Amino acid sequence: MKKETKYRCKVCGYETIMKLGRCPNCGSWNSFEEVENKKSLRTKKKSPVIIESLKEERIKTGFVGFDELLGGGIVRGSIILLSGEPGIGKSTLLLQISLNIAKGKGNVLYISGEESPLQISSRLTRITKSSPKNLYFLYETDIETVVNAVKELKPVLTIVDSIQTMREEGVSSLSGSPTQVRNATDRLMHIAKTHGIPIIIVGHVTKVGDIAGPKILEHLVDTVLYLEGERYQMYRILRSKKNRFGSTQELVLFSMEEEGLKEVKNPSQYFLTEREKEIPGSVILPTIESGMKPLLVEVQALVVTSYLPQPRRVSVGIDYTKLSILIAIMEKYLKLPLYKYDIYVNVTGGVKIVEPASDLPVIVSIYSSLKDIPTSNFVSFGEVGLGGEIRNVSLMKKRYKEALKLGYKNFILPSSMQKEFEKSEGGRNIFIKTVYNLIGNLK
Repeated sequence: MKKETKYRCKVCGYETIMKLGRCPNCGSWNSFEEVENKKSLRTKKKSPVIIESLKEERIKTGFVGFDELLGGGIVRGSIILLSGEPGIGKSTLLLQISLNIAKGKGNVLYISGEESPLQISSRLTRITKSSPKNLYFLYETDIETVVNAVKELKPVLTIVDSIQTMREEGVSSLSGSPTQVRNATDRLMHIAKTHGIPIIIVGHVTKVGDIAGPKILEHLVDTVLYLEGERYQMYRILRSKKNRFGSTQELVLFSMEEEGLKEVKNPSQYFLTEREKEIPGSVILPTIESGMKPLLVEVQALVVTSYLPQPRRVSVGIDYTKLSILIAIMEKYLKLPLYKYDIYVNVTGGVKIVEPASDLPVIVSIYSSLKDIPTSNFVSFGEVGLGGEIRNVSLMKKRYKEALKLGYKNFILPSSMQKEFEKSEGGRNIFIKTVYNLIGNLK
């Protein structure tokens, strides 16, 4: 083996043969550390293969929605990154998947650098009464030991929880550092591709919601999944940000039960349960935050007289800046003295809405609460411009048909869609060109 000295940035992993004061890649100061660069003088021959002769094999996880999210199941030799906030249910979901696969498809290896086998066993008894004999657990943080264990057992599926706890002895930086995370992922990716063993790794997130570690981590893996939701809410949403073997246009909804995560077959009905009919300050929004299938959620507003010098503006699930803009539009074009009122807007179930289709439902719910007009049986979607005009949004037909399918018949829509929707069966459609048209149509 020939040894050479090189220097690597501890923040981003940038490498150079000279020690620099400032990293040219990420801009960090005094972040370079000396590492040993080993170059093998041996060459290993590999025979090329014909792509047509390779057959893709997928492993079913036991969750129909999870399999659809991946494009039909877990591809052999793939490496999947699952991230989410602490306590959101990542380990629980992976433990359930491990149980489902171990029951009939072969050995499953669950490697944890955070919990001992005894701790995992206590959680396992909450999920199932009996554990399969071919479900193996290993508490380890040394990546070399982890790789050797995978080679020895040759499991159908390997889970590493989490990648931030893995470390390589030859690297001087601490566990969780960008260098350690990158090296550990490289080792795991190599064994996944060469042995055809799928590996799911858990990744922590930062305060702003990004995956902790170098950005290259997301480029190395085949699939990036995000498990989202509020810790004290029942629901969890699983989204795909990157998928080399399927679409990123799907999402899966889970509910957190005593025995673990349970897949919700109809997410829209789940979010719209226990709704009161004929109440003001409520409207239904068919949102398409991630995926091609609309998800129906309830947008609520409460407008009350303010006794403060500065009236309150509170939003949950809607961007605060967007709410301020919509209130300003209402004051300008509807001539409403909203500066006298405290305004509270909420999306039920803890769902966070970013898309512009929520503009019109927010305005409708605020106007409904202020004027005490019941709108809870209305479905609305549309973007609102600064001039008060109502604009079209993407996939309007799908949103409309999904609401009809669930029994909703009253709609408030952009006037530009009048010719297309006016002949639709079973719907009472109110078409508005500007926000001012709400005055004559909502009574």
